[in-house]
Amino acid sequence: MNSGGTLRWKMLALMLAGTVVIYVDRNVLGVLAPILKKELNFTTEQYSYVVSSFQIVYSFSQPVAGYLTDLIGPRLGYAVAAFVWGLAAALHALSTGWVSMAGFRALLGVSEAVAIPTGTKMSTIWFPSKERSIATGWFNSGSSIGSMITPPLVIWIAAAYGWRPAFFLTGGLGILLSIVWFWLYRDPEVHPLLSAAERAYIEAGRTPTPEVKPSFRAVLSRTKFYGVVIARFLTEPAWQTFAFWIPLYMVSVRGMDIKQFALFAWLPFLFSDLGCLVGGYLAPVFHSRFGLKLVNARLSVISLGALFMVGPALISFAANPIVAILCFSLGGFAHQMLSSMMYALMGDVVETADVATATGIAGMFGYLGGALFTLTVGALATTIGYEPLFALLFLFDVVAALVLWAFIGERAARPVTQPAQ
Repeated sequence: MNSGGTLRWKMLALMLAGTVVIYVDRNVLGVLAPILKKELNFTTEQYSYVVSSFQIVYSFSQPVAGYLTDLIGPRLGYAVAAFVWGLAAALHALSTGWVSMAGFRALLGVSEAVAIPTGTKMSTIWFPSKERSIATGWFNSGSSIGSMITPPLVIWIAAAYGWRPAFFLTGGLGILLSIVWFWLYRDPEVHPLLSAAERAYIEAGRTPTPEVKPSFRAVLSRTKFYGVVIARFLTEPAWQTFAFWIPLYMVSVRGMDIKQFALFAWLPFLFSDLGCLVGGYLAPVFHSRFGLKLVNARLSVISLGALFMVGPALISFAANPIVAILCFSLGGFAHQMLSSMMYALMGDVVETADVATATGIAGMFGYLGGALFTLTVGALATTIGYEPLFALLFLFDVVAALVLWAFIGERAARPVTQPAQ
């Protein structure tokens, strides 16, 4: 069937741009962590409190954000959230110590909680099922792109003007995004530029669902959904580690200064970006070329990603800082390959009307897992070192893949045997 147009890809590009801005605003803290520890007298443990204040508030805000996204739609909710998170990001510049910084991080967590539920909702309503993994791979790649451009951008601003302007200027991106999103985005049902042919293509590739209000009860009644919840809890610590602990580790343990780190900091996130895209396109290949059911094709990509997460487990064997960066790069590629597929799975385990709500609930448990791991790193990094903690990320992802197969994997029906005559 002819796709009839490209408007859905333009909406996806807008979502991708929003995700880039989110992760720029979110990752400024991690990039500046070595500077902030000196300027504001953080200890490593206090830094973990600042990071976890975002993670904990973000986690509990996601179910509410997801429900509101399903209820009022992505256009208004995302626009308001972008304005608030841009303001919160800019306010970081007013911090006088770790306590005030933690407060601004909490405000950032409340507002950014709308991000992933909106992206998952948008890819579900704008794309047929066979293209959903590609769409989620592209919008999720914004997290890697944002994380990749943040170190050189922020370190340059900080070197030229100071760390406070770095927060002010990047926060302004969120406010600008708010205006652009509200101006350009519409759902497919009301978009005036969506052609009849493209509308038919999108609707033909989706499972028809009745128009109902989103429901927490409907989501929580689905057994398969709990597989996603457990997997998110286990896998989210990896991305939180890449975002908030790599700069501190490379400077404090591997001996890089902040400018040297900026030269190589983008590599793990470049590989993460590739992981998003490779995973998104690999699932349809497994489905069409090898005859796997679509759900099993997505799970196969997740399993490959889990195995490739061996990179962070090898950090302790890295002979020099560059090899350590490459180990993180393999981990970033692996994690984003499996992460994108878990977002794509959401439309397979719940109804379309509940996609953002379900994504929010799963995200809550994911970020709780990330917060617990962050606090663990803050408490133990100075005693047992970072490397054993990084090695746990590989184990977490392998267990997560096994859990998903157990809960969601589709098994072939047994052939009916005729009784002997």
